[in-house]
Amino acid sequence: MALIKVHGHHFSTATGMVLCCLNEKQVEYDFVLVDLPTGAHKKPQYLALNPFGVVPTVQDEDLTLFESRAIVKYLAKKFKGQGTELLGNTLAEQALVEQWCQVEGQSFYPPASTILFQTVLFPLRGGTTDEAVVEINIGKLNRVLDIYEERLSKSKYLAGDFFSLADLQHLPWTQYLVTACKKGDLISSRKHVSAWWEDISSRPAWKKVAEKMPK
Repeated sequence: MALIKVHGHHFSTATGMVLCCLNEKQVEYDFVLVDLPTGAHKKPQYLALNPFGVVPTVQDEDLTLFESRAIVKYLAKKFKGQGTELLGNTLAEQALVEQWCQVEGQSFYPPASTILFQTVLFPLRGGTTDEAVVEINIGKLNRVLDIYEERLSKSKYLAGDFFSLADLQHLPWTQYLVTACKKGDLISSRKHVSAWWEDISSRPAWKKVAEKMPK
């Protein structure tokens, strides 16, 4: 029986991040579907696990965790020496992993998520896309990806020549940018970013997750 229990939804980017990490670390887990369309994440039973009412939530025996970036860091540390090493081996490598993880959370995620919400999620909920907001955030993301292009011209992955959490954290949002948002040109127009995306999105651990996400 798997010790790790993941409460989440396959459409959720944050859930996808955690599942990919577990796959990379070759950890068995039980997946518990939280039915977001029916509001299961706002019901008392789920709120007892995660008071913020979002997915995913992970249970590891007596430990309950939410916030996907904290969860993947915990998993990478707990299962060090198993599967893919995601944190770096030296202090310098670990510092670079942390640096680019922060870049993802602070600079890449905000415009990427806004583009997804505006172009896909708002219309699904009966709203209207604000094209001006989309263009502003495409501009922000272009500036971030220009920096990535320069970085990736010097190293295969963001933290160096090894795949790490810094790369993994980008997978769910970039997947949706390329597929659901139809903004693949943001990636393909940059030689090194495009090669990086082709590499990381082809990893078996991610493909298992992506095949269950909407296109």
